[in-house]
Amino acid sequence: MPYGLYIAAEGAHAQAKRLEVIANNLANVDTAGFKRQLAIFQARYAEAIDQGDDFPGSGSVNQIGGGVLVRDTPTDFAPGPLERTEMPTDAALETEGFFLVEKDNERYLTRAGNFRLTSRGELVTQQGYPVLGEDGVPIVLPQPARPFDINSAGEIIQGGFRRTLAVVKPAQDDVPERVGENLFRTQTTPESVPLAERRVLQGFLERSGVRPALEMLELIEASRLVEANLNLVKAQDQMLSGLVQRLLRV
Repeated sequence: MPYGLYIAAEGAHAQAKRLEVIANNLANVDTAGFKRQLAIFQARYAEAIDQGDDFPGSGSVNQIGGGVLVRDTPTDFAPGPLERTEMPTDAALETEGFFLVEKDNERYLTRAGNFRLTSRGELVTQQGYPVLGEDGVPIVLPQPARPFDINSAGEIIQGGFRRTLAVVKPAQDDVPERVGENLFRTQTTPESVPLAERRVLQGFLERSGVRPALEMLELIEASRLVEANLNLVKAQDQMLSGLVQRLLRV
């Protein structure tokens, strides 16, 4: 395959993957606690090196490279803006850390504090997953109809009842893995954030970390780059077709 056609095709594929990431970000612009993803590009080896017909550093024509590829789609964990909701079941973290929830007997991290109470007094996520306390046990309020308070340390207080929300952070060098439904998973057991370092706000919600204007600009840029690469593919194809026709005439 001609290098120009190969490089343009890879460029179109990489920008199409970037478009998928941006589209997912925009689809979650109103999702509480959502963290945007990034598309990280990397220079790609030429086709011959990818197929094992050559090797990096050989000094051959294959060292000119093979365009770019999307190497990874990491998560940007920058905190989103806080919004006052006045909902007693809403909670936001003004400091680092995550709330801890349970799904299918496994524990996951989330920044989405738009919790709700069931008729049995269980504090759950919008998907119905139990919110865990500092002791690792799901939080259940004894009197769901009665008002309750959440202080800055994450303690839920209802009369003589007290339970502390689990607020954790990943161990050093352990980057949380996105698993869907606004949940993250760690490779090692997360560490509890000391009570003195917490700042939990009741009646507030952390909004999505997506900035619509920025995402729209990137969407337009990626769309134009896809179009440009496809035009290059078309041009290369026309050049190759013209060359073949000339050879056939000869």
